[in-house]
Amino acid sequence: MKTFKMLFVVLLLALIVASGFVASGVYDIGADRPHWPLTEKLVGVLRDRSIARQSAGIAVPDLDDPARIRSGARRYAEMCAACHLTPGMRSTELREGLYPQPPDLARHGVHDPAQAFWVIKHGIKMSAMPAWGRSHDDAAIWEMVAFVKRLPELDEAGFEGMAGMAGDDGHGGGHGMHHHDDDDHPASASSVPEGGADHAH
Repeated sequence: MKTFKMLFVVLLLALIVASGFVASGVYDIGADRPHWPLTEKLVGVLRDRSIARQSAGIAVPDLDDPARIRSGARRYAEMCAACHLTPGMRSTELREGLYPQPPDLARHGVHDPAQAFWVIKHGIKMSAMPAWGRSHDDAAIWEMVAFVKRLPELDEAGFEGMAGMAGDDGHGGGHGMHHHDDDDHPASASSVPEGGADHAH
């Protein structure tokens, strides 16, 4: 019983200290000031474990369908490029101001389609990732997942050919901070079929 009381007192004191810290306003919540290293690590573990758990059991459809990939390319160019970039973008004005920094999907793609679907549909709290499921149905979200799986294979010409437009850089056009790097994206529009994906990442 004595041990229980001591534990209760410790927890109560910790709660009081934490509440005082929050109420003080001393924590700088500005997006231009990174988290403390421990905070960043804890948030990262929380995010990754939550996404893995919430996405468990999601059935993945055929993501190699050419029509699905092409539709996803257009959606990505319009909705995602300003944050997640295209093969020819290195940054955008919007992306520069975001914290945490969105993943560069043009270079790294996605490795787990079910998790990618869940993130696109539900978004991530305390980040710039919106819940696209509020305005798009599951079919549209799977189109985006299908294209993002294919994205690292493309160069900028291949991207624009598949999407039918340049990626929106946040100003309504494809005018981000472009720097082509053929070492990162050796595939060209002529070497990548206009349709379906050859393999999944």
